[in-house]
Amino acid sequence: MPRILLLAASLIVCISEASATAADDRHPVVQNFGAITKVPDAKERPDPSLRYRVLFDISKGAPATGGVNPGLEKVARFLNLLGGDGVRPRPGDVVVVIHGPATSLVLSDAAYAQRNKGGHNPNLPLIAALRSAGVSMRVCSQALLGNRIASAELADGIEVDVSAMTTLATLQLRGWALIPD
Repeated sequence: MPRILLLAASLIVCISEASATAADDRHPVVQNFGAITKVPDAKERPDPSLRYRVLFDISKGAPATGGVNPGLEKVARFLNLLGGDGVRPRPGDVVVVIHGPATSLVLSDAAYAQRNKGGHNPNLPLIAALRSAGVSMRVCSQALLGNRIASAELADGIEVDVSAMTTLATLQLRGWALIPD
């Protein structure tokens, strides 16, 4: 009998822990970022028969030092809006292209701290969450050079493209829908 009770207690703990980490209604795909509110009677809804290949152009910096870039929050909100209706893009079908004043959001913690007199890059948890959701994170090499950022200073998982302009043009010509900053 004690063995059965121990097994039952273990099962309850496992279920409780799984529920605590499971997606909630405001964050069905990207936890802690891009909160949404479901609107059951909305007319236009995500279409599960479509392949959502979407390109986000992020060139604006965060409004204040230490804040998360609002363009990245928009990507999380998009994924959560789709996920709220059960639509999940394939890995690599959502691409983020970072350039201009937003370029520094791709810095590793060490590089960020060095350039900003300490502190952690507030964008890294969101970048990691987006990558876990299958988002391809890209940065413009021309913007890196212009901002004197070396490849060694980039956060993990950031891909370097020859330029934001060519990536934006190429992916749109291949069928990606552009969502501007």
